[in-house]
Amino acid sequence: MAFDFFSKNGEILAMAEASIPLSNIEYAYGFGVYETIRVVHGKSIFLQEHLRRLLKSAETIELAHALTEENIGEWIGALLRKINADTCNLKLLLIGGRTSEQATLWILPLAPLFPDKKLFRDGISVVTMQHERFLPHAKTLNMLPSYLFYRKAKEAGCYDALLVDRNGNLTEGTRTNLLAMKNRTILSPPTKDILEGVMRANVLSIAKKNGYEFREEHIPLNDIQSYDGLFLTSTSSKILPISRIDGTTIGIPEALKELMNVFDAYLETIYAQ
Repeated sequence: MAFDFFSKNGEILAMAEASIPLSNIEYAYGFGVYETIRVVHGKSIFLQEHLRRLLKSAETIELAHALTEENIGEWIGALLRKINADTCNLKLLLIGGRTSEQATLWILPLAPLFPDKKLFRDGISVVTMQHERFLPHAKTLNMLPSYLFYRKAKEAGCYDALLVDRNGNLTEGTRTNLLAMKNRTILSPPTKDILEGVMRANVLSIAKKNGYEFREEHIPLNDIQSYDGLFLTSTSSKILPISRIDGTTIGIPEALKELMNVFDAYLETIYAQ
């Protein structure tokens, strides 16, 4: 699936015109933030949450711009009407400049990539890598470590790599949030150490409404077998159970399977709106 158009600061252009000068030091040095938004039935899913996080990420790295959630939403709507896509992903790249007027927002429609359905049933394998992200609350273009770790995970036949901090605690995946489960309690690494995902927030909201408890605490790598289960969340993966970490087998508890079913039903109501 390929698309012929993209948006640059609200102007819809042919994809062949998408280019960034080699002299653009802000792009070359990764002075930017991004979001990926899922589109289903022509509708942007969890749009406001994504836009809020995009602008918060920009604020965190002191990226000046003149954008608002309202005008970005209008630009997204105009692009979706132009491409007339039922399903796609939208990649939003906000690149800074020397002044707020020089900041550029690129909106690129991309073909969505979804996990194989059997992974939701059987679980995924992951590897661990020692790393602590710089400014973890900002979704920045500083993605080299994540890129390298994700590539190593794929080379090992795994779905993702989990990051381990200096104290031996699991924090998050290279492009996913990590959560653990004991009985009907969902455990998250402290939010000060992670990027809080939009899908993660929705999973926790639905879980609380369905009788699950929640608390934050460190998740030591050495203690992973003390949990009933562990799982990842992201825009593309929804809830993915983990069945193996560095060769250690992890169970998939019934409480997690129940949460997955409840959350899938919730998403279907969102898609149908």
